[in-house]
Amino acid sequence: MAFLQEKLVFSGLLVLCMSVLVSSHDRRYTTPSVTRLTDLFPHVSINNSFSKAFGASHILLTANGSMANLALDKSSGSGLVSKNKYHYGFFSASIKLPSGLSPGVVVAFYYRREEKFYLWFDPTQQHHQYSILWNNHHIVFLVDNIPVREFPRNSAFPTVYPSKPMSVYATIWDGSEWATHGGKYPVNYKYAPFVVSFAEMEMSGCISNPTATSVPSCSKSNPSSLDPVEGQEFAKLSKQQVTAMDWARRKLMFYSYCRDTARFKVLPPECK
Repeated sequence: MAFLQEKLVFSGLLVLCMSVLVSSHDRRYTTPSVTRLTDLFPHVSINNSFSKAFGASHILLTANGSMANLALDKSSGSGLVSKNKYHYGFFSASIKLPSGLSPGVVVAFYYRREEKFYLWFDPTQQHHQYSILWNNHHIVFLVDNIPVREFPRNSAFPTVYPSKPMSVYATIWDGSEWATHGGKYPVNYKYAPFVVSFAEMEMSGCISNPTATSVPSCSKSNPSSLDPVEGQEFAKLSKQQVTAMDWARRKLMFYSYCRDTARFKVLPPECK
């Protein structure tokens, strides 16, 4: 999976290619009850855990470095990158998207094999949690702790599963061409700056050691400890989580690359 082997993007790209254009839905939904995975892991300081990747003048750290506002205007976007790289782990951010007229402003959890969903809330009104659980068993994407996509590890396609350590990115940028059907709705900088707020960052996992000769197991010494890398607590989705994911995919998903025969003459192997 070459597309997942360098960056884990918490972006002004963040969840599953959801741009502001399609991020809210008129209908009201009662969401399924699920375990709140985000309550199981500590928050990290953005100031201590991230470096400024680009657009430093467009990044404002607040709340003693626990919150970051990233801005996009005509001169530049902005981005943060984690100081560590990870082999596996649980990664989450509470994000409030830019309000107003902002087509083409990309704020989505990024994954090149994308699926697109309508959100069941207005993401510009308050912060919502976007998370990735990535371990030896599967990769799970979650919105407010509801799984919306699972990518299981399949021994039949060993090269498709990510194997290299990755950084975590938080960015905002002009994605008009990519996010709005070939630039149909370009960013209107009349309404700039566009500001996305990141808070409650969580990064718990197996940190890469560049001097190590092999990938560590990162198992916890205490068997009862939560282990997002190899622990049985995260080896598979619970019945409650499976039900919630089925709800999200049936009611809210409007695009899947596995159904896009115009883009893929031969569908990727994991779609079969």
